[in-house]
Amino acid sequence: MNRKKLQKLTDSLTKNCKHFFRGFDKDNDGCISVTEWVYGLSVFLRGTLEEKMKYCFEVFDLNGDGFISKEEMFHMLKNSLLKQPSEEDPDEGIKDLVEITLKKMDHDHDGKLSFADYEQAVREETLLLEAFGPCLPDPKSQKEFEAQVFKDPNEFNEV
Repeated sequence: MNRKKLQKLTDSLTKNCKHFFRGFDKDNDGCISVTEWVYGLSVFLRGTLEEKMKYCFEVFDLNGDGFISKEEMFHMLKNSLLKQPSEEDPDEGIKDLVEITLKKMDHDHDGKLSFADYEQAVREETLLLEAFGPCLPDPKSQKEFEAQVFKDPNEFNEV
């Protein structure tokens, strides 16, 4: 498979996943190694709920401190929500949404989400897996990717 075709396939798989690079780059060196790429695709295509929770949490934890803070929630929601024309300040609506989210997900009431908080909330309601924005491929993109990649295994032997 040539570079252009692979790029097109992966673009279709990750088109809605704005922060997928951070989730794949486990050692934070600014590069995705072959091992990181294979592991990331494994989570995307066949990952368990536990693997997907860990991946999404790592994507949402922007500064890598092990918590999702109010500021991180605000930043992600501001960038993922559609802007609606209104007289109300959109930042105020996002701040309200952050507070509502914390009430729903912050089980230890410390004002931020630990992985334990996030995991408990997602297990109670799986729709919260991508609460702060899309970071996993949608099922249609996933099926299209798999159909293209797995239709002809010999295609990967091209040099």
